[in-house]
Amino acid sequence: MHSQAKKVDSMKRFFLIPVSICLIQFSAYAQAKPFYTQYVLNNYILNPGITGIENYTDIKLSYRNQWAGISGSPVTTYLSVHGPLGKKDLRTSATSFQVPGEHPGGPKAWDEYAVSPAHHGIGLQVINDRAGYISRWSAAVSYAYHQPLTTKTSLAAGLNVGLSSVSLDRSKIEWGSLDPNDPAIGYNNGSISKIKPELGAGIWLYSARYFLGISVLNIIPGKAKFVKDANYGETFTPNYFASAGYRFALSPDISLLPSAMVQYWQPQLTSIHANVKLQYQDFLWIGGSYRFADLVGGYSGMIGVNVSNTFNVSYAYEHASSSRLQAYTKGTHEVLVGFLIGNKYGSSCPRNIW
Repeated sequence: MHSQAKKVDSMKRFFLIPVSICLIQFSAYAQAKPFYTQYVLNNYILNPGITGIENYTDIKLSYRNQWAGISGSPVTTYLSVHGPLGKKDLRTSATSFQVPGEHPGGPKAWDEYAVSPAHHGIGLQVINDRAGYISRWSAAVSYAYHQPLTTKTSLAAGLNVGLSSVSLDRSKIEWGSLDPNDPAIGYNNGSISKIKPELGAGIWLYSARYFLGISVLNIIPGKAKFVKDANYGETFTPNYFASAGYRFALSPDISLLPSAMVQYWQPQLTSIHANVKLQYQDFLWIGGSYRFADLVGGYSGMIGVNVSNTFNVSYAYEHASSSRLQAYTKGTHEVLVGFLIGNKYGSSCPRNIW
């Protein structure tokens, strides 16, 4: 009996380890925005300056299961919608429409690229980020103004305004031998939630061949306390992003896009993302990326296809680089589905952000 009890106790400790890892990570990075493997396909989620950049209304749906196989692991879903206002285009993006006998995404089309006149953009994004007994959601509307700088380059500046909420469900906490009367989260058995305003801003410089972007989210700092007169709570601090990418033509049908993104959030925490995307015409692409960051670092592979000029889908698999996670997780899975509404030029994929 004593041997059996020791075995049961060992099994309990074994299954608690993954949960502890997840919660430690979540606490350490509580003030950070969610991570995305395929953010390069929808930089709008990180930079409101992109609002209305294309010739159509761009809708994206994403599901991300981080560290699959670990109980309570982070799950992030989002919906984003944005489109232009007053944008007048002929052939004003690298591949606005297909010219007979010419690949619409080839280097000749890039050379013929001409920016559109100044225009506006509006958008909406709704994000839910859940890990264990803690859940966050945010909803924001965005606006951007796109101004031509030269015949080949435009500069956009944008804002998003909304609300963020963090909630804690005590009923989902497995206390074990710990005291459930934890003053950090109060003494109620139900869900506790706090809401705060959300504000973000960004600029985006782009042409047919390159992009540069800088943005900041969570501009309004603060703390969502679950208990009055306590120092415990969820801290909101600004998140800063800097992105850059350049597109090369390997052949008339194949393009290569290396890009990088640096994310910084207080207190002095930084992650660096490096990506490469190889695309065949405007139909099929594959890619890979590496995120350098403590605990949340990892390698990933991506593949996507443009089913038609109204629908596209992509998938990414990420393998954790931390040895503390590799023994417990089955990897991270992320699916991204896009819809192109009002695509009057028959574009098959994004033209200005690729």
